[in-house]
Amino acid sequence: MLPWKRALRPLAALLLTAAVALVPAAGVAQAAQASSRGWNDYTCKPSAAHPRPVVLVHGTFANSVDNWLALAPYLENRDYCVFSFDYGQLSGVPLFYGLGPIDKSAEQLKTFVDKVLAATGAPETDLVGHSQGGLMPRYYLKFLGGAAKVNALVGIAPDNHGTTLSGITNLLPYFPGIQDLLTTHTPALADQVVGTPSLTKLNEGGDTVPGVKYTVLATKYDEVVTPYRSQFLSGSGVHNVLLQDLCALDLSEHVAIGLFDRIAFHEVANALDPAHATPTTCASAFS
Repeated sequence: MLPWKRALRPLAALLLTAAVALVPAAGVAQAAQASSRGWNDYTCKPSAAHPRPVVLVHGTFANSVDNWLALAPYLENRDYCVFSFDYGQLSGVPLFYGLGPIDKSAEQLKTFVDKVLAATGAPETDLVGHSQGGLMPRYYLKFLGGAAKVNALVGIAPDNHGTTLSGITNLLPYFPGIQDLLTTHTPALADQVVGTPSLTKLNEGGDTVPGVKYTVLATKYDEVVTPYRSQFLSGSGVHNVLLQDLCALDLSEHVAIGLFDRIAFHEVANALDPAHATPTTCASAFS
């Protein structure tokens, strides 16, 4: 590569990152109108083009609003009925969710999906989750009958096989009591560490269940779910995507990929409507 091209590449990446951050601003502004146009509007009826409501599942320490200020309007403006909910609340901890045991959170997801299906009249839903929100629904699909009510699960940076948190979790055995502290006070964090009984149970016998389509969107710059390839699933009906294979200039890390990366959002839209999928490129940041 010529020297001037090497110099331009970081600049192009910087400009693209700025675009990804700025372009959704209009979508965020539209979020205030969500209740009347589809986001958590229980009068919304799915269209013939998009017959399944979309349930958004937030990540650890997140909530049903902040996690989706960009993606919810993005999907809503594409004629989807979009819903989100809070799960995993701990007593005495306001605003931050996704902290309770994963199996209990999956029960809350089950209740919410039933509520959405009853309101919309749809027989199935599609799930889109960020981080733990891409992992936890797999418990619902596998153990709580969710496979009969879900067409597709799209995981954005999900910790499907746990995380080492950039190697930090490998130090837990050297600090007696820390693991017990996590289990007691933030069960979801303890459940997401590589090798836990919860993850062993979830992944035993295969990553997937028949009848559900799975898409995993990962970024090689993920500093939370590590190694990033541990996010990928194996099995039938799985589509694993590394964003940098679609756009080498995409610098999104764990948070950005779920909160405002429109390149990732374009792949979400493709996964929800594969019959009308279009190529995802760096230009998707402006779509």
